[in-house]
Amino acid sequence: MLDLARQFEPIREELLAALAEVLDQRQFILGKPVAAFEQAAAKTLNVAHALGCSSGTDALWLALAAAEIGPGDAVVTTPFSFFASVSAILRANARPILADIDPVTFNLDPNAVQSLLEQSRPHPIKALLPVHLYGQCVPWPAFAALGRQHNLTLIEDAAQAWGAEWQGLYVGGLGHIAAFSFYPTKNLNAAGDAGMVTTNDPALAERVTMLRQHGMRQRYHHDELGWNARMDGFQGAVLSVNLRHMPRRNALRRQAALRYHLLFEDAGLAESGIYPNHGIVLPREITSSSHVWHQYVIRTNRRDQLREYLTSRQIGSEIYYPVPLHRQKALEFLGYAEGSFPEAERAAREVLALPIFPEILPEEQRRVVDAIAEFLT
Repeated sequence: MLDLARQFEPIREELLAALAEVLDQRQFILGKPVAAFEQAAAKTLNVAHALGCSSGTDALWLALAAAEIGPGDAVVTTPFSFFASVSAILRANARPILADIDPVTFNLDPNAVQSLLEQSRPHPIKALLPVHLYGQCVPWPAFAALGRQHNLTLIEDAAQAWGAEWQGLYVGGLGHIAAFSFYPTKNLNAAGDAGMVTTNDPALAERVTMLRQHGMRQRYHHDELGWNARMDGFQGAVLSVNLRHMPRRNALRRQAALRYHLLFEDAGLAESGIYPNHGIVLPREITSSSHVWHQYVIRTNRRDQLREYLTSRQIGSEIYYPVPLHRQKALEFLGYAEGSFPEAERAAREVLALPIFPEILPEEQRRVVDAIAEFLT
């Protein structure tokens, strides 16, 4: 699925020099290495504030807490995402309210959200938390309109979407506040856990800065119950190096995605509908969006058998995600039953992520497509 050795080897000396500088400066928690990354990240995304933290999960909680989402509040999000999209809401002591996904992009469906907002709820809905899944931006104007209409805070889960755009504007600067993950498999990656919160609102930025350091504005004076959610200097240094290579890496991902498209079409495997029949449905880049292809996710109604076949031929694949969030054991108390979100449930049965990373070779992609063709014919 991913070969980090190919990514790190060409920049090995650059990384080692950056790490040595952290050791020489002894700036191990926040400090100059993190501040330098924050400044470069803010400039890249064209946002006023970019604040490093300990993980993407902590970034989500910090965004919610900074927006003062808490007990008695509800937040609308997707049932088809990584667990943290919902667990962060619960950690903020708010109530997750789920709406179904769009079957083409797998992103939260604004029409489903609108229907939900028109219903009466015991918990007032205070925020929307759409996820830019697999590296593709949600249709932002629709969510912005819903936010204005219902006076909602818009929180972007941009964990998988560094560099994605909507009509030339980067994710991370579309809503009121956003959360990124720099887990080692992400497009922009650290050498461990790390995350970031971005915003154009100085008040929200000040609250994130306070909350990530145990609720301190002044040392050893705790104004709120914050958290130890600081980024360490080594991760800031690694991220600064990787950030410089992001334009090239994301461009290579786009080339790899296009290559997959062409290979599947040439093999006669790509189906034109929304749902698979005998072949596969390819992922699509929607109009006005610039996809960064964190994952290349196909749909097939023989997903599990195909994955076994690829594994037998030493070809990696992954299922993101095999169990929608409303069917997770830990979230049964939310009260959703099987069939509550049919699009998310069907996607969980059909999606399969194929190997994609900047350094993937054309012959490796051809091998993937040839193996799928063998399986389907």
